[in-house]
Amino acid sequence: MRCSRVCCSLRTAALAGLVLWLGCLTAVAQNKDLTKRVDAILSRADVARGFWGVEIEDLETGRVLYSRDADRLYTPASNAKLFTTAAALALIGPDYRILTTVESATAPDKYGRLSGDLVLVGRGDANLSGRALPYNLKTQRPLPPAHVLEELADQVVARGVKVIDGDIVADDSYFVYERYGDGWSQDDLVLEWGAPVSALAVNDNVVFVSILPAERVGERAFVSISPFAECFDIENRVLTAPAGTGPRRVYIQRQPGSNRLEIWGNIPLDDAGAGQAVAIEEPAEFCAHLFRELLAKRGVVIYGKTRAHHMSLASLGTFTVNAKVPLGGGAETQPVLQTPVVLAEHKSLPLGLDIRVVNKVSQNLHAEMLLRLLGREKGANGSIAGGLEVLRGFLAQANIAPEEYTFRDGSGLSRLDLVSPRATVKLLRYAAKQTWGVEYMQTLPSAGVDGTLSSRFKSLRPEAMLRAKTGSLEHVNTLSGYLTTDKGERLAFSIMSNNHKMTKSSAIEIIDEIVRNAEHIKK
Repeated sequence: MRCSRVCCSLRTAALAGLVLWLGCLTAVAQNKDLTKRVDAILSRADVARGFWGVEIEDLETGRVLYSRDADRLYTPASNAKLFTTAAALALIGPDYRILTTVESATAPDKYGRLSGDLVLVGRGDANLSGRALPYNLKTQRPLPPAHVLEELADQVVARGVKVIDGDIVADDSYFVYERYGDGWSQDDLVLEWGAPVSALAVNDNVVFVSILPAERVGERAFVSISPFAECFDIENRVLTAPAGTGPRRVYIQRQPGSNRLEIWGNIPLDDAGAGQAVAIEEPAEFCAHLFRELLAKRGVVIYGKTRAHHMSLASLGTFTVNAKVPLGGGAETQPVLQTPVVLAEHKSLPLGLDIRVVNKVSQNLHAEMLLRLLGREKGANGSIAGGLEVLRGFLAQANIAPEEYTFRDGSGLSRLDLVSPRATVKLLRYAAKQTWGVEYMQTLPSAGVDGTLSSRFKSLRPEAMLRAKTGSLEHVNTLSGYLTTDKGERLAFSIMSNNHKMTKSSAIEIIDEIVRNAEHIKK
């Protein structure tokens, strides 16, 4: 009996020693030099007050070179777009194109009269705008914001339409009517990055407000809006101040739920002008008003009203995965038209070009439309929940467990999104091994060159080939992507900081310092 107890004690001691040895081996597996340097950065007083999660991994060997709280959950901000865009590339593909059409129940008669409604049908094209594609170094808008709608109006007229007896209907029911994500801040909803989501999105669902000084001091400034629809109500209280009294002080406000723009302040006589992108309230209604005005300018007489047709969450139970889009608008009981007459159409450029826009400039609306497109094309429906269900299935393929993340939107604007740096590195590792991996990497901002990294890492070696996705919310800064060391090792990394009280620029500098240290790793 005594021998048995002694042997048991020896086995227990040996097991404890093995566990301790394995723990030491894990610590040794990390690069000692890099660990020492990064730990020193994160131990600074102002930095240490926040929460920091970091994972740096050698892509070829899978060795973790540095890890700090990498399995904890953090608000990722726009690093969430890494997950949405990867799923879109993998499941929908870069060559997918989206069709926007103008349809009716019948063709125009010999007098050019159209009996019934004229329906503008959106299916999720995020680039019904003046944006130049492919993206090259920065966002460029050489064409008018509404030029696609103008082309569609021209096609309608070319088909002989002169009179419309019915309504002008903007149909965005390809996606469920969910303009905003859970956890979005009210402050975001009237600005460019919080634009409402719709299957019909003209000019990124924003209007550009331009303000120029008047010719004389004391006069109201010149205010213009593009694209303009008559549904907007503008109150201009900006006065022209004497030259040399800058800087300008101009304020723009649109209350949520309102189409009234209030603009006030002063602008010096010698000022070059100011501009601001303001989110519209109801994208489909805006499209309907704008399209009606474009048709009227081309001489088309319209007797009906202007309205939108949505698909509500409550109606999802009556639709199947392959449900067709109702073309007539109005009541939910209206029958689906099986053979509509297509009077005009616009085919998008390949989806891969838009995914490049999403990651390069961190375009929230486009990311949200991608999420809903995933649900529509690969899931049950074009809703947030439908898209997130597809995303969960994709992440399971990448060996990312549900407990490593929770997403409530596709862009990262939600404060309810959570993900670990380790899960993010898993995604980057998985993507690098896929056929679409190179294209995915090329959608990310290039350090010191373009997108949201155009002004960062200017001194980094070009050979470092740093491509990474930025993320930023109040008290949140993140960066995740790929980096090549000065010894040629290819790394995947994720750096996430939450709940810090530093300025945005200070937090970014800490992140960049960590990346620069990772570039120079001693063996």
